[in-house]
Amino acid sequence: MKFLCTGSDLPEASSRGFQIEGVKLLAVRRDRQAYVYSNRCPHRGVPLEWQPDQFLDPSRSLIQCATHGALFLIESGECVAGPCAGQFLQAIDCREDSQGIWIDL
Repeated sequence: MKFLCTGSDLPEASSRGFQIEGVKLLAVRRDRQAYVYSNRCPHRGVPLEWQPDQFLDPSRSLIQCATHGALFLIESGECVAGPCAGQFLQAIDCREDSQGIWIDL
């Protein structure tokens, strides 16, 4: 397991981008749970954010691809709207403890 960040570095209803060992990742916190995905849209293979750490739609309830507006469920990474509907973001196994959020690449 690799250390991603402290729990306080990912506040509720927020998102952050990371790069670990050359792999681009995004992390989102919703309902006190952290979710980590590969920062790569399944439609075109491009990074999702339009500016650093901006992965969520205006309602902060879905992950949004800045390139073509695809929307993904935070809890599962499933695309629910856009050109890649039915496809999924690649989930990264993670766990959180008192030190912070850990990922398994």
